[in-house]
Amino acid sequence: MFVYLSKKISIPNNFRLNCIAWNQKDGYIAVGGEDGLLKVLRVDSNVNGSHSGGKSQGLAATSNLSMNQPLEGHNGHVQVVTWNEEHQKLTSSDQNGVIIVWMLYKGSWYEEMINNRNKSVVKGMAWSSDGQKICIVYEDGAVIVGSVDGNRIWGKELKNVSLSAVQWSPDGKLLLFGLKNGELHLYNNQGVFLTKLNIPSQNTSQFQIIVALQWYNGRNGYVAMDCPTLAICYRNGRILLLRDTSDDNPVMIESGVTTSWCNWNSCGSLLAITGMMPLLSNGETKDMNVIQFYTPFGEHMRTLKIPGREVTCCTWEKGSLRVALSVDSHIYFANIRLDYKWTYFSNTVVFTNEKIGKDGTCVTFWNISSNTCCTKYVRSLLSITSYGEHCVLSVRNDPVQATEQFALLVCNTIATPIDSKFLDLEPLYLTMTSNMVVAASKNNFLIWNFRTPRNSTLHPSRMRKYKIYHVDETPTGVTEVIQDLDKDGAFETPINMKVTMDPICCVYATEKVLLVGRDSGMIQRYSLPQITLVNRYNTVCRLHKIAINCDSTRVSILDANGILTMLDLDPQKPSDLRDGDTSEDISKFERKDVWAMCWAQDNPSLLAIMEKTRMYVLRGLDPEEPIACSGYICSFQDLEIRCVLLDDLMLKSDDTRKDLIVDLEVKSLRDTRELLAKVGLKEANNFIQDNPHPRLWRLLAESALTKLDLETAENAMVRCTDYLGIQFIKRLQNVHNDQLKKAEIAAFLGNYDEAEKLYLDMDRRDLAVTLRQKLGDYFRVVQLMKMGIGGSDKQMEHAYNKIGDHFAERQNWESAKEYYEKGRNLERLIQCYYKLEDFIQLAATVDQLSDKSPILKTVARMLASVGMCPQAVAAYIKYGDVKLAVDTCVRLNHWDQAVDLAKTYKMAQIGELLNKYANHLLSNGKHLQAIELYKKANYNLEAAKLLFHLAEEQAKSKSHPLRVKKIYVLAALLIEDHINSVPAIKGGRSNVVMGLTESNEDTKIIENAWRGAEAYHFLLLAHRQLYDGSFDAAMKTALRLRDYEDILEIEDICCLLALSSAVNHAFATCSKAFIKLEGLETISEAKKEEYEELAVDIFTKHTPKDSRNNKAECVNCETLVPDWCTVCPNCSTRFPACIVSGKPLMDLSIAWICTVCRHHVATERDVVNINACPLCHSTITYM
Repeated sequence: MFVYLSKKISIPNNFRLNCIAWNQKDGYIAVGGEDGLLKVLRVDSNVNGSHSGGKSQGLAATSNLSMNQPLEGHNGHVQVVTWNEEHQKLTSSDQNGVIIVWMLYKGSWYEEMINNRNKSVVKGMAWSSDGQKICIVYEDGAVIVGSVDGNRIWGKELKNVSLSAVQWSPDGKLLLFGLKNGELHLYNNQGVFLTKLNIPSQNTSQFQIIVALQWYNGRNGYVAMDCPTLAICYRNGRILLLRDTSDDNPVMIESGVTTSWCNWNSCGSLLAITGMMPLLSNGETKDMNVIQFYTPFGEHMRTLKIPGREVTCCTWEKGSLRVALSVDSHIYFANIRLDYKWTYFSNTVVFTNEKIGKDGTCVTFWNISSNTCCTKYVRSLLSITSYGEHCVLSVRNDPVQATEQFALLVCNTIATPIDSKFLDLEPLYLTMTSNMVVAASKNNFLIWNFRTPRNSTLHPSRMRKYKIYHVDETPTGVTEVIQDLDKDGAFETPINMKVTMDPICCVYATEKVLLVGRDSGMIQRYSLPQITLVNRYNTVCRLHKIAINCDSTRVSILDANGILTMLDLDPQKPSDLRDGDTSEDISKFERKDVWAMCWAQDNPSLLAIMEKTRMYVLRGLDPEEPIACSGYICSFQDLEIRCVLLDDLMLKSDDTRKDLIVDLEVKSLRDTRELLAKVGLKEANNFIQDNPHPRLWRLLAESALTKLDLETAENAMVRCTDYLGIQFIKRLQNVHNDQLKKAEIAAFLGNYDEAEKLYLDMDRRDLAVTLRQKLGDYFRVVQLMKMGIGGSDKQMEHAYNKIGDHFAERQNWESAKEYYEKGRNLERLIQCYYKLEDFIQLAATVDQLSDKSPILKTVARMLASVGMCPQAVAAYIKYGDVKLAVDTCVRLNHWDQAVDLAKTYKMAQIGELLNKYANHLLSNGKHLQAIELYKKANYNLEAAKLLFHLAEEQAKSKSHPLRVKKIYVLAALLIEDHINSVPAIKGGRSNVVMGLTESNEDTKIIENAWRGAEAYHFLLLAHRQLYDGSFDAAMKTALRLRDYEDILEIEDICCLLALSSAVNHAFATCSKAFIKLEGLETISEAKKEEYEELAVDIFTKHTPKDSRNNKAECVNCETLVPDWCTVCPNCSTRFPACIVSGKPLMDLSIAWICTVCRHHVATERDVVNINACPLCHSTITYM
């Protein structure tokens, strides 16, 4: 950073000033001094962008004293002033203890309230950060806390204590009191004592005097996660910086200043300290007023001498760019030029405000051409620099994510890292060339050849790993040669990491030279690319920055005090000078108050420097006329200097940044423009010959062209090596129409509107159309074509398509579709339909395309991506790729369509693919998905097999019988679908039923399709009848279950039969059931004993005889058989069961039959009150 005095305001009558405070919100400055002096001033900047062209913005703008109001009310010396910025109030107190609160009313300050304790002197006043409370401390230990409206909240008398300072914590919950003996006491906001702060041991009585307490409120962010915010300033120059009140390891600064005051800037990144310190002046040591600046971590940034006898106080402006100081009877203003972390390359400004957020530090990449921004977050940014098309960031790594502490990131203009290097060397100083990054710590520097897309194909030896050198070493380049020849990488030299006595403070590199500056003023020169120490230069200054000109012959050196000097790397010999040239003596060259410098990229003798708020361009050693500017220099090329107003850039939003770029011209460019405009070509030619530069010759050529002086223009084009311009002039010499020449020249110089007007005036609309086509301005092309006969339909369609491309590039698909329709560009229309999700129109384009058109494949792929399988298949079929159509059906799970396609086009592999996919699903336990797959593919028999298997598994796991029945019913229905799907030839269904078209296993499944459903249907029916009290019906249904012992558990059947027959008093049937239960080998002995005991209990009470013996006649043989028999004992005729009651049906002539499952019900009356078949649950339509 650089600081200098910029303005001085004197107080009348030489009243000594004691205190000063700057309202950072509204810009008012309050000063208090002797004999009741209290003034409110306001210094406003006079920025007039229209007249200054943006050059006099920021600190370069003139400032006027817009308010100078004395406030009367104090009789004694005013000692403390403080602002309430939230409520626009000023509080002041004097040596007599009088406290006055002032308010702003109609542009003037008036006394609002007054308080006089008449006992002691006020030593400190502080408003809370929200402006609601004020704390006042008196020397005798009294403390008063009041509200903003003047009410007293609480007061306290601290016994045997002499107070000297007070501060609120940022959250307003704590109060910190400074005692006269140097102690610090912490209270809460209700006046309850909490603790005494532990501070380092106090060795002297002078150390105990606290002159200032400052606690940064964090309102504008923090520069680091753990940065100190509480500053405790002692009289003897020692400053303690604490992170919080419990910080047991504070930062300690020994400033060497007899301190009078300290103050944080508006963002907590700098602490200003004022006082007196002994300095060497004219050979003798004198006490001088100074202001020093420190970072929150105690790093000394700058010391500025201040004239006068005694500096009493300091205060910051809102943007931290100015400091106001009260010195004797004067107010001094010091401007501050901050060392922002920023760089410029390829029309991109990269910067950071250094405020830490939850994601780290935000680095912004601002493209000034498009006014767009890209951001990148890093944990902590150490340094940044750029060259050509890339920049490099040195960052501190997150220790959780990387083992190395630091990293170098090479990024392009859109914040994308293209290469990175992790390292443990702290890269504090950076410089880079087209393919090399040099990073330096205090002791070592690193050379790293980074990779970019352009140099990634270079020889591997050029892309070797980075090399670290110690600043005290003397490299000769031999090691690098050996490492290049060592393909195995076995040769490694040890790295010296010891601490040097003369640390590095700056670095700079070109393609040929590397300069390393050290604190002692020594500059070490190394050759590149082989690192060899060439020379050491000794300077008598503390180096701050160094820079090398474009041909690596001269170095500009900027020291810590803002003094600029020069150094010749290759001094010219007298024999090398041309006739008339004189050698420049740079040893006596010196410029003061310099804070920035930049060499021209195309002229080794031009250097732009910033002195305070003025820019100078040095041609050799001679300065040109200064230009008022406070910007930071981005680049110096083509006699133009581009600056960016970084101070404003940190505060402005994206949409208002455009005016923060300032382009300035050097004097020779300005003079050439003036000569060309006011004098003539000949005089301008003579001037340019004396001050040659390609930019000036180009300017002369353009001016000569506008005046049709082709000879002068061609000569100037040759001087600036513009080959295209020379070719243009040769072509122009063949044009004999002056009007046409002017039009061509206007187009060549970029005055396209003028060129078009000239073409139209000549009635050459075709040339105007051609011009606009070359420029890509097809909107204007269409307008010109519509003005008259200017082109064919094909040209118009081409223009419409180009306009459609324009909208498509900007994702405006609706407008693009409109113009593509006009241009009849079906291929582009398809893309628009897809982007607009107009899939109906997209599918309709298939009919508009010819067979085998490659676009059909694209359309099919788009339709398939949104699940429109039939339309995609139609497109693939029209394209002629059946395999892709089938694959699409498979991918979208449209297996029925896939099978149909495979059958239609005789593709045998579809069955294998289907089975393979089904097996894959089954192996992953996805049985239902496999069943669904077969069902969609119309492989009903395979799906039924899986359902039968699933039902068996559910039965084994003792699932609910109703669930098992439903699965069996579904499987049986699939069997029915399979039977019905056989081609309807003569005897088709009967052939399937008879097994003539299936294998033995499939025939068995088809024949027994409904057995599982029947078994669980009757099982559920028997239970329901038993619970309903229909014991006889339940017994008959249970007897029917004996036919399904291959499906149901025999034990369950026998138990149900024994129970139902017992309650039906059919003990003979019950006895048979118990006999079968006791003979089962699948049950345990314990359970058999239980069954035996139960049988004994029953049959000791009841004889094993059935109480009922109803009989019915067999319709086949007319034999009387019991009504519960399922088979005639005489003729072996099977009696089907009624699915409603479960009883055997002897006569089927009157029975109702289901049209789906073909099962019977005794009579039609039995289904009158039900809507669905009890077995298959199909809707009853037969009545």
